[in-house]
Amino acid sequence: MSTPQPPMPQTAAPTWQAAPGQPYPTYTSPIPVVRTHLGHALASEWTKIRSVRSTVWTLGVFVALVVGIGLAVAALIAANASQESLAGESPLPFGFFGLLLGSICIITLGVLTTASEYGTGMIRTTMTACPTRGRVLAAKSIVFFAVAFTVTLVSAVLVALADVAMLDGAREPSTEEWLKGTVGVSLYLALLGLLSLVVGSVIRHSAGAITIMIGLLLAPLVIALFMFAESLQDLQQALFEYSIPNQLGVFYAQSLSQSGLDGWDPLWIMLGVTAAVFAGAWALLERRDV
Repeated sequence: MSTPQPPMPQTAAPTWQAAPGQPYPTYTSPIPVVRTHLGHALASEWTKIRSVRSTVWTLGVFVALVVGIGLAVAALIAANASQESLAGESPLPFGFFGLLLGSICIITLGVLTTASEYGTGMIRTTMTACPTRGRVLAAKSIVFFAVAFTVTLVSAVLVALADVAMLDGAREPSTEEWLKGTVGVSLYLALLGLLSLVVGSVIRHSAGAITIMIGLLLAPLVIALFMFAESLQDLQQALFEYSIPNQLGVFYAQSLSQSGLDGWDPLWIMLGVTAAVFAGAWALLERRDV
């Protein structure tokens, strides 16, 4: 005897209904249709950025550089400098060297957040799922900025606390110095990474965009170092003052020049440059094919 089969589960079936004033019925899907919004794009980009290996590797190397170099420099200073020589000095600037090298990791991750999808062709799937291209760029930017700022802030605070504890002879930093050396520099690096993200969207090539951004990071300072002619002194001074390493140093009161940028000026400069490039990337994204 055959074993009786259990009844099949009942599923919703499509219905056909005639609209008022129309002779033919219209199709009504049993699947609920949800109108997408920015929250869906944010969830999608968060899933992407936390699930790819490049995020783990680049942020892992970033933390290792910032924390490792920051602690190593502080330990070296503590072992070789006397308390008298440290008197009146803030311990926070010793975290500058790790952040400068770590900025290359932030640049790389920013470029890969957009340009890698063009290299693999995944951008076509992304734009099919979310045809509003500006929303995609906005979601990528928000998610990346939040991740970059959080990781940088945690690393900078950890190094700052360790440096203060290790350098007994140094003075206690002021509240403004704490804000600039932790929150300010973290906002600056996150904006630098965001600038890399939108450059990656414009260039659509990972290696090319990374090369451009690393050149922007290092080239002005290197070029200025080899300007020996008297007629080029004004240009040399401008390159020194507005180079990214010098702008990072301003947050720690370690400028390469006695005039020029101070306070929070580097943050406003980076914000303006990033906003301008972001607007251009947005316009190009709407005009070009994917």
